[in-house]
Amino acid sequence: MHSLASTPFLIRCSIYLFSLWVLVSWPQGVDANAAADSVDTVVKSGHSEESAEFDASKVILHHIADAHDWHLYDHRDEAGHVHPVSIPLPVILWCGGQWHFMMSSAFEHGHAQPQSGALTFRLDEHGHIQEASGLPVMDLSITKNVASMLLSIVLLLIIFISAARSYARSNNRMPSGLARFLEPIILFIRDDIARPNIGEKRYAQYMPYLLTAFFFIWINNLLGLLPTGANLTGNIAVSLVLAVFTLLITNFSGNKHYWSHIFLPHVPKWLYPIMIPVEVVGIFSKPIALTIRLFANITAGHIIILSLISLIFIFKTLAMAPVSIAFVLFMECLEILVAALQAYVFTLLSALFIGLATAEPEHGVHDAH
Repeated sequence: MHSLASTPFLIRCSIYLFSLWVLVSWPQGVDANAAADSVDTVVKSGHSEESAEFDASKVILHHIADAHDWHLYDHRDEAGHVHPVSIPLPVILWCGGQWHFMMSSAFEHGHAQPQSGALTFRLDEHGHIQEASGLPVMDLSITKNVASMLLSIVLLLIIFISAARSYARSNNRMPSGLARFLEPIILFIRDDIARPNIGEKRYAQYMPYLLTAFFFIWINNLLGLLPTGANLTGNIAVSLVLAVFTLLITNFSGNKHYWSHIFLPHVPKWLYPIMIPVEVVGIFSKPIALTIRLFANITAGHIIILSLISLIFIFKTLAMAPVSIAFVLFMECLEILVAALQAYVFTLLSALFIGLATAEPEHGVHDAH
């Protein structure tokens, strides 16, 4: 446990988290604001909200998608109109050869077109920011997912730093506070994930990444279960970046035996044209599997919970409420388990891939071939 209290450990964890922030903040599609304004669209078309058909798909997609603001709840005024209440987030745009900064509240959920200098910006039906005259826009805004990730990074730094300080003060005695709670988890990752899969001699140098990946995924999975939480780990960009980290660490750590197994497999040479492409594809299929597994499991859980809640509004009767709520509570308990399970599976497979890349051949294996 002494490695947890070391400064290099904290520096390496911070590097992993900062790199994740930069990569995930890169421009990507945001498809939520149109769903948030679906009620306003019905009102404008001359129909009442009560007569409008409930569109469960829009509600679900709005909840799991990214957005330029952090939606909290909808407020109904005395006239019966629904107004979204949300936390505005910074909008950072590069357009026309210069930077443009504003808050997402300037768009008024798509009902306003704010100006910055001589340019006018608007939200299209999919929630993407466009320039009115058609100039290309590079969007580097702090969206809901990015804000949630920054929050989780702050929580991770508090957890790691406080645990490290507790061990520094303990003088090899039983730690106190948060470190006492974290110690069984860290020891489990070290003794049951890293050591068996990577090896006794090499596991320590990969512990910062494995611990960072586990706690990052676990904390964001739990934050996503909150009613106003962001679906960060259900965003394929986030799971892809995490999988790319595993891919880079695995291949940069690969030894001579690992690469010879790929480009000089122990098969007859006339099978090389078949086996080498298969082995190369295997390099990239592993992070793809990591990406899809994390993304699909977390997103599916959100969709199931929201679908169960939507049954009340689809059948338009309170008689469905007890059944729907009972199943939702069961799914929420299951999702708490899945939150830790998916963090464990991602960490375990990452350690396994790293271990396969760094393993030394057993004596006599080459001689037998």
